[in-house]
Amino acid sequence: MNLVLLYPEDLVAPDRACLTGRRLLHVREVHRAKVGEDLVVGLLNGNMGKGRVLRLDDGLLDLALSLDQAPPAKLPLTLVVALPRPKVLNRVVAAAASLGTARIVLLNAWKVEKAYWSSPKLQPESLRQQLFLGLEQARDTVLPELRLARLFRPFVEDELPGLLGGGTGLLAHPGTDAAPSSLLMPLTLAIGPEGGWIEAEVQSLVNAGMRPLDLGPRILRTETALAALVGKFF
Repeated sequence: MNLVLLYPEDLVAPDRACLTGRRLLHVREVHRAKVGEDLVVGLLNGNMGKGRVLRLDDGLLDLALSLDQAPPAKLPLTLVVALPRPKVLNRVVAAAASLGTARIVLLNAWKVEKAYWSSPKLQPESLRQQLFLGLEQARDTVLPELRLARLFRPFVEDELPGLLGGGTGLLAHPGTDAAPSSLLMPLTLAIGPEGGWIEAEVQSLVNAGMRPLDLGPRILRTETALAALVGKFF
């Protein structure tokens, strides 16, 4: 936790916050903060700054706040990722948030197991918790937009062209083209399931305005492909 993320309900006054639970435990056991010390804090979807520790014990963390810094700007990036295995999903969502992704779409695909869509990790509270962890890691406060697209064709045909917004759409798929020499922003990146996109899906994505992109001879895990793509273009 590089930033203590505050929620609106933590505020007891405009310049005071009281925390319990996971964040209190982290500040005590990892930060090992003491009364009088300053922590890096930020209000969810608001400013960042410092929180001076006024009280810290088993039951409460009391902070005096000075929130005078804007959070870092989001990348002009939409990530469209075929829903990964539940145990991978947490890592992907947290990583996307920490990298500054503006929008995340979890998409169905032919090689996505149907059982993945019934995982408890897809519950809104579970997804929000992973987004919060990503923001804390990156010292950011602004949540990316996150949505679930359970139907491939309606999303790709009806919504994806509008999301491209006149920018560039790139579809990670082995054996296709190299990266373009120049990009128009915003950028939309699509990453397939573990078994890859099927050809019909590739064609549908291309018809919607995406350009196939080969990441090289190695087949990468979803979270590795995400980091490689963002590092390549930003």
